[in-house]
Amino acid sequence: MSFIQVRNVWQEYAGNVILESLNLSVNEGEFCTLVGASGCGKSTFLRLLLGQERPSRGELLLDGQALPGEPDPSRGVVFQRYSVFPHLTVLDNVVLGLELPRAKLLGRLFGAARREAREQAAELLKKVGLGHALDKYPSALSGGMQQRLAIAQALIMKPRVLLLDEPFGALDPGIRKDMHLLLLDLWQETRLTVFMVTHDLAEGFSLGTRLLVFDKVRHDPHAPNAYGARITYDIPLNADRRAARAALPAPLAARLEASGETPAAPLITPAY
Repeated sequence: MSFIQVRNVWQEYAGNVILESLNLSVNEGEFCTLVGASGCGKSTFLRLLLGQERPSRGELLLDGQALPGEPDPSRGVVFQRYSVFPHLTVLDNVVLGLELPRAKLLGRLFGAARREAREQAAELLKKVGLGHALDKYPSALSGGMQQRLAIAQALIMKPRVLLLDEPFGALDPGIRKDMHLLLLDLWQETRLTVFMVTHDLAEGFSLGTRLLVFDKVRHDPHAPNAYGARITYDIPLNADRRAARAALPAPLAARLEASGETPAAPLITPAY
């Protein structure tokens, strides 16, 4: 059985159809990148996976069970805008993720439990390259460092699914490359199931094990909101990126060519 199943999912708001007839099966440990034009429903799909929204029709299953109706520790999320707490230090930003579920009344841990939480958070921050900044506040961090902190916040709860909504879109190209390598190192270590929305086709092509292309294929000029986007292409990105690129539909191949992305050695090698 697939780890995540999406069955005939539709999402609409007041008659405006955003997504229509989505069907998808994802195995545990896959890294899916989601690309498509702005407004085609990629972020809406991510919110459905997170549990922030419920589908208008259809169902989403996690391990054969209905996806929980609201965010929970099984799903971590990182947004483009840094979701960090400016009044807390780097270390306390991450410790908070352990304190709130375990100390629901007071919101804080004490004694040995707090020491254990701080040690666990510090170890994770070292992995994301922030071991030197535990006592700093987010305002003292660069954009890339703040996004590293946001990733640590998401990973501290040990989620099974990591959802990324254009997490590197606001970063400079050089910093983005560093963040790509960090993300892939963490993914290879944890084997999380990852869904990453990106506006950059080259980024989606180079990072994922699977490229999902969203597009609105049905249009009615008399009812412009009647139809939504679908997954029009579902492209496996195996270790041979040259072959995968050669198999791309012509419109996607042209966009990738225009980006200057080279199909040389892949950043990742899928484990299946």
